[in-house]
Amino acid sequence: MMDRSRPGRSRLLFPSLLLGLALLLGLLLFSFRVCQFAGSSMAPTLRDGDLVLFQAWGYTPQQGDIVLLEKPGFPPPPMDTAPIIKRIIAVGGQHVRVDYEANAVLVDGVALEEPYLGEPMVASRIPDMTLLDVTVPEGAVYVMGDNRNNSSDSRHQALGCVAEEYILGKALLP
Repeated sequence: MMDRSRPGRSRLLFPSLLLGLALLLGLLLFSFRVCQFAGSSMAPTLRDGDLVLFQAWGYTPQQGDIVLLEKPGFPPPPMDTAPIIKRIIAVGGQHVRVDYEANAVLVDGVALEEPYLGEPMVASRIPDMTLLDVTVPEGAVYVMGDNRNNSSDSRHQALGCVAEEYILGKALLP
């Protein structure tokens, strides 16, 4: 008697491997995102032209994370409306106060230790940069650029606190 089960298995093996490879490739393509940073708002952490790898799925926002986000209407015209990269300063329920005189950002009354900053903060002369004392709503985050003197971020009326749904991913490799 001939064992016919083996040839059938080998005929199914190749399509199964091909399907598995396609699923793995699809998962990788949708789970990670590579973006090229443009601008100076995250200097010195990120420089203009740096490539950044982002985790797109399975991410819970946490204070200190660098994130890719896209909020409709921000930046306001005529600026480019591409996704932006910022650092999470506070999450839902936390209170943020930006104190230019003390050169500090306080979260729940405690000044953040921010060794990634390149220079002291200077009060912005942009009229819409006024959200300096705010409690972050649940399901939202407060973000700032590492280059505080050249960053439109949650201090700006047009961005403010950002709903978590607008976060596209967390930076894995800046």
